Amino acid sequence: MASFNLVVLIGYLVADPELKNTANGIPVTSFRIGVTRKYGQGEQQQTDFIDIVCWRKNAEFVTKYFSKGKPILVRGSLQTRTWTDNNNNKRYTTEVVADEVTFVGRKDEGLPGGMPAATQMPNYGTPKVEGSFEELSADDELPF
Repeated sequence: MASFNLVVLIGYLVADPELKNTANGIPVTSFRIGVTRKYGQGEQQQTDFIDIVCWRKNAEFVTKYFSKGKPILVRGSLQTRTWTDNNNNKRYTTEVVADEVTFVGRKDEGLPGGMPAATQMPNYGTPKVEGSFEELSADDELPF
């Protein structure tokens, strides 16, 4: 059976992300976002705090342009890791490994760190129609 592992979240950073490097010099950052969800027929809300891990360029991007309280969109996959702590206890953690991170919010809110605003899509308007269309009769046979 095929499997599918895709997570898409929009939330707010709980703390400033901190850039670190692995022993091999690969940039990595871990941070937590708060994501609010509704429950009880949508009458109540609860915030879940979800751990996110970014590698390489994504890690550098997040630490440069995001800070505590900023909204962020994260797309990635869910991962569970296990390890043994210093007291020889087996520990587990579940986190989202981000494949993509992006800004969320209105354009006029300003972007952090001098990040340029997104380019607007050109407005090409309504296409100009030249000539006329021939109306088909309901009695005509289709050519296929």
